Amino acid sequence: MGCNAERAAGVLRAGAATVAEHKTELTELDRAIGDADHGENLDRGFAAVLAALDAGVPETPGAVLKVAATTLISKVGGAAGPLYGTAFLRAATKLGDASELDAAAVAAGLRAALDGVVARGKAEVGDATMVDALEPAVEAAERAHADGENVAAVLTAAADAAKEGADSTVPLTARKGRASYLGERSVGHADPGATSTALLLRSFAEASR
Repeated sequence: MGCNAERAAGVLRAGAATVAEHKTELTELDRAIGDADHGENLDRGFAAVLAALDAGVPETPGAVLKVAATTLISKVGGAAGPLYGTAFLRAATKLGDASELDAAAVAAGLRAALDGVVARGKAEVGDATMVDALEPAVEAAERAHADGENVAAVLTAAADAAKEGADSTVPLTARKGRASYLGERSVGHADPGATSTALLLRSFAEASR
């Protein structure tokens, strides 16, 4: 089954619920190496996304993601707003006016999201950022699509890889963002952005089934 605008909105609502559920966890991760605001900021942003969708769901999945993008950019402080906003905006642009998304479109949208995050944050795998979760997720999604999997399976593959990627940030020395100021003291802590990326992708996968 493809993903139309209502299903895309449902996926975002699931993401918002996941952020709300894990808000304290994400904030505590950020307290160890950052500003202690990642969970609060994301929760505020996704609550605003919910309010925007409750006011009316746009006609296409791409337009739904654009609502999320503009809302997160305007409502979320720190690095998370611009990075997540750029990810959703690039994905929305890639999806265009398609009324329904198949597995190929989902994989392409994820690739566009990654490209946006990399362009915005200048990070690469190994820097202990959300890229450590998102890049392997995109690669796994593309492999799943190439194997003929459906939307839910593509997102599940992405979520599984993102979780491994987020876990891989624990032994890394952060090289981007506020955490990089800590140098070796950032070792031993999962990156909050990578963790939230993995959590969101898991919620998207589960909502798409």
